[in-house]
Amino acid sequence: MIRRGLALAGVALACGCSGGGSTDSGTGTATATTEPSSVVTLFPKPGNVWPMFGVTPDRVNVSKAPTGITAANATTLARVSIDIPGTVDSSPIFVGGRFVVTTSYGKTLALDRRGHILWTYAPPGIDGWEGSAQITNASPAADPDKTHVYAVSPDGVVHKLNLADGSEVTDGGWPVTITRDPTHEKVGTALNISGDLVLATTGGYIGDAPPYQGHVVSIDRASGEIVHVWNSLCSDRHEIIDPSTCPDSDSAIWARAGAVVEPGTGRILVATGNAPYDGKTAWGDSVLELSPDAGELVASWTPPNEEELNSGDVDLGSTAPALVRGVDGRLYGIQGGKDALLRLIDIGRMEVVQTLPTPGAQSMFTAPAVRGRDVFIATAAGTAAYRLTGSGTPRLLNTWQNDTAGTSPVIAGGLVYVYDPTGGGIDIYRPGTPDPVATLAAEAGHWQSPIAIDGCVLVGEGDANEHSTSGTLSLYRLP
Repeated sequence: MIRRGLALAGVALACGCSGGGSTDSGTGTATATTEPSSVVTLFPKPGNVWPMFGVTPDRVNVSKAPTGITAANATTLARVSIDIPGTVDSSPIFVGGRFVVTTSYGKTLALDRRGHILWTYAPPGIDGWEGSAQITNASPAADPDKTHVYAVSPDGVVHKLNLADGSEVTDGGWPVTITRDPTHEKVGTALNISGDLVLATTGGYIGDAPPYQGHVVSIDRASGEIVHVWNSLCSDRHEIIDPSTCPDSDSAIWARAGAVVEPGTGRILVATGNAPYDGKTAWGDSVLELSPDAGELVASWTPPNEEELNSGDVDLGSTAPALVRGVDGRLYGIQGGKDALLRLIDIGRMEVVQTLPTPGAQSMFTAPAVRGRDVFIATAAGTAAYRLTGSGTPRLLNTWQNDTAGTSPVIAGGLVYVYDPTGGGIDIYRPGTPDPVATLAAEAGHWQSPIAIDGCVLVGEGDANEHSTSGTLSLYRLP
């Protein structure tokens, strides 16, 4: 159901109605809705794509696709509230002229630019976990072929779906199971696409109930075959293990960005949460650099107070490294954490060159947006902008800050969008100022972040930890 409202100004939206139909994928079920004849064709503007959380494999959260939204017309965006069968506690994607979202119980939906639901995919077995604490916060990802999308369900399965109708691909190894105990190991981070691979990571559920281990899985996009598994505990075992067979537990890879891909090398960066650390087979509270196929550990950095972080439940891995290129050409990672610190890490040397507080000195659970050497970070206590300066001694300098809470910022059309999960609303900023040019009304949420593309802004609402089987999206469109 679509409910219309105004974001800020008196603008109404007109939209038609849709008929219905269904297709059986053979595993899950895709229920399709016929598109109104006025809807654009499947691939109207090939360049207008927001294919994954963070936009690109390095997760910089910057889109170069046109939005049509400016500081001058942002206040004219009109809001449509869309009823959906679940909570989208993640980020949407946009491909082929349509939005794709995944709910916390694994239903994946495609919507057109006016908010009509075109199809809904329900994973097999959903009745066994829907309404329970077994959830996912994973954002889907679009295949570079622009005809398939990948999505996660809470039973630890990665699905390959046809963008046209939501039917599931079952050729080769698809769908792919990436945990042997989905009741303890949660697939909660956004999927990533790197070359021929789909990258997925695992963590644990709220409350940290053992046993579980964080691991990175690389999957061949075409065949659905698992290429490699790298376990952050029992790392000498290169397979998906039964969590109960490893003597150590936790080390969740649970940051919103999940696996981050370094530009140029293709190496994978992840950060882990609380767990034992021995520098041999146990890698709790560490930043880890893996080979491009996740086959081996290349380098690592572990804070000297790792034992203190572990004992105090102060996960380093509440965020993943945000990558920024320095004046000296070197690659740096900005690593936040629950200890309210930002660490600037020289990735090539895997050493910290600067430490400073997060915005509002709050625990950080978000992914920064990085445009050039400008970095935008939000926490529950504030939103701030930084610039990486210095050729000999690189430093992050704070250029502005306010006290408005936010999730992961995104940059699109030259503007910065930050969703406030506490009071609701999306603040839109010029990059150089802490005062928003517009605030779009929205309901409260949790980890969601918006996307802005093709004259639209879309964001999920609600908290997956409330275990609801219904929810809403807010869609904003230019008149």
